[in-house]
Amino acid sequence: MLTAARLGAAALSAALLAGVAAGPALADVPPPTIPDGLYGKSDPTYDGVWRQALTLTALTAAKVTPADSAVGWLTGQQCQDGGWPSYRAAGTDCDAKFEDSNATAVAIQALVALGGHQPAVDKGVAWLKANQNADGSWPYNPGNPGDGNSTGLAVSALFAARTDPASVAKPGTAGSGAGKNAFDGLARFQLGCTAPADQRGAFAYQPDAATGALAPNALASGQASLAAAGGHLPVAGSVRADSEPKPLACTDGSAPATVPHAESGEAAAAHLTAQLQAGGGHLTLTNPGAAPTPDYAATAWSALSLIQSGHPDQASDAVDWLDQQQATWTKDGTDAGATATLLLLAQADHRASPDLTGKLTALGPTPKAAPATSDEATPAKKKNDGFGQYWLIIVGLLVGIGGGLLLSLQRKRNPNL
Repeated sequence: MLTAARLGAAALSAALLAGVAAGPALADVPPPTIPDGLYGKSDPTYDGVWRQALTLTALTAAKVTPADSAVGWLTGQQCQDGGWPSYRAAGTDCDAKFEDSNATAVAIQALVALGGHQPAVDKGVAWLKANQNADGSWPYNPGNPGDGNSTGLAVSALFAARTDPASVAKPGTAGSGAGKNAFDGLARFQLGCTAPADQRGAFAYQPDAATGALAPNALASGQASLAAAGGHLPVAGSVRADSEPKPLACTDGSAPATVPHAESGEAAAAHLTAQLQAGGGHLTLTNPGAAPTPDYAATAWSALSLIQSGHPDQASDAVDWLDQQQATWTKDGTDAGATATLLLLAQADHRASPDLTGKLTALGPTPKAAPATSDEATPAKKKNDGFGQYWLIIVGLLVGIGGGLLLSLQRKRNPNL
């Protein structure tokens, strides 16, 4: 997923390198116009559909019924051919070159979670099938080489839409057989037994253009691992394994060149667990020429993937760390995409999250319905109140019994009482 922050940073760097006075130019940029129904207040050019889809998925899982305008904005962004762009301003036509597999994948998952939008879901799945590469992968925009992030998100969307990824392959053309299926495409980016031990199970963004070598990528590993574990948003977190994730068995020279699908999820979980432990509960973003910084998104997606694969204990430190970093990552709850992702993670880990739900709800139109607020009696509070009532009853009975015994003894000593 290309975030607005990363694209903005790239634009600023380019301006500085070109000798452009970027400061005044940026200061003169007027605030973006936010369409009715869209969550968040930042420029939606690069992440409008992405953040809207994540928000609707998270709020639906929190038992919030979004406003019709919020759902209508997302469905209204869908193009006639079934795909979604990153963002389309009102009144502008779709351009097939800029339709976005990442936006399409999360939009499909959001509409499945909302329910009642099967025609739009079917059109979205058809778009994914039409824009799959022959090697089974998906690119960010149609016609480009595939990448690990986009392929992982597309496979998760297929799972959400109850479409078997093994059955999704580019149809063959004259003189050639059918293309690889979606699982084959995902396997292209996973590092196997030929990689160094500490990289096995990771996913790459793309193979090196010159050598074809794969290098681990934190965000690609997090997002593709969810698909490798058979998951989609929202993650239910209902499966728990009894043991640590199983790393790839590479004890002899007979290991296959690519990671078998049956072992892919566990291999990815083992890699993510090791990386999170090495990083003190989080992953790190490293860009050429820049100091390493915490990678909040990659950490969150990695934790979601671990929970999906049945390893919530291995995700626990990452969930704790992200909770501690909540204000920084979500910009005090004003970044809709980050807040929604954090809420989805809290839900997957079965953590109470009324504060996040409230902050996310406040970033968009008033919902049609919402659950009772935390100010009302909670189950824990009712339990304490009930205990207090029972305790008073028990104390009263003991006092009554004690008083009766005392009166009986006094009567034995003095029959006139």
